[in-house]
Amino acid sequence: MRLERKRRRARSLRKRRELTPAALNVSKIREDDVILFSTVRNEKIRLPFFFEYYRKLGVNHFCFVDNGSDDGTLEYLISQPDVSVWHTTRSYKRAGFGMDWLNGLLGAYAVGHWCLVVDVDEFFVYPHCDTRPIQALTHWLDQSSTRSFGTQLVDTYPKGKISEAHYRPGDNPMTVSDHFDTGNYYYERNRKYGNLWIQGGARQRGFFAGRPAFAPALNKIPLVKWKRGNVFVSSTHNLLPRSLNLVYAHNGGQRASGCLVHTKFLEMFSTKTKEELARKQHYAASREYNSYSKHRGGKNDLWNGQSVKYKDWRQLESLGLMSSGDWA
Repeated sequence: MRLERKRRRARSLRKRRELTPAALNVSKIREDDVILFSTVRNEKIRLPFFFEYYRKLGVNHFCFVDNGSDDGTLEYLISQPDVSVWHTTRSYKRAGFGMDWLNGLLGAYAVGHWCLVVDVDEFFVYPHCDTRPIQALTHWLDQSSTRSFGTQLVDTYPKGKISEAHYRPGDNPMTVSDHFDTGNYYYERNRKYGNLWIQGGARQRGFFAGRPAFAPALNKIPLVKWKRGNVFVSSTHNLLPRSLNLVYAHNGGQRASGCLVHTKFLEMFSTKTKEELARKQHYAASREYNSYSKHRGGKNDLWNGQSVKYKDWRQLESLGLMSSGDWA
């Protein structure tokens, strides 16, 4: 594990050289700031609400890697005063699907900070997030000597055809793609890294019913108190050192956890699927996007009689998808 961590750190340092600063505001980062990191490509339509949501949550600074956007995403990011952005047209796939770039930036700018690493279609939901800023959570985690916080990805989808889930800049995607599966989730422990491996839900049901083992992983550890030497291994599914992956209780009790509400399924999903298939930059020869394409490019309806409309974190906790643990 030590050798793997050193190798990944060295790789992130090399890959960081592929990034060209487009707007550097990192000098504005204060000692106790929570920093969000993300890789983005052609997502300008999503960014207004993304910033609104995470600024309201208490995120103080945003660090983006723009991977060759041509829809105005880069220019929009540069215009934001609390954003630092780096640009590259190099291969997303050869950069560990973007994680080498982010590991490099985390190592340079995040040491000593709580960091949130998410995609622009993911919205971090934690206990009491409607009344307590993210700093309340990170302070409690610090007091508990906890350095990472786990989540389950919850895929949302519209009631009706995905291609008819109309979305405009500034809209809340959780009110457009507003239903989810409450069950059909499978949990097992990853022996190598010690993290939970979770699959199931709407994407397995809708796109991988015949091959459930190939469904996307739903376990993520997006919130980490960054130390020098930390590295993400596979997206935010797991990290090194290995202890950061132990975000669940071992004794049958409950440990505080959250969810990432994943709003992939909006009207632009079909266009995005075609674009990513043409780029061939995703994991396992773009297996996930191939499956989407075979199901009419995501134009089908994921909603069924068991679908539930998304409300808030309390609903997710009552369904057992997250927990307040002992954070009163």
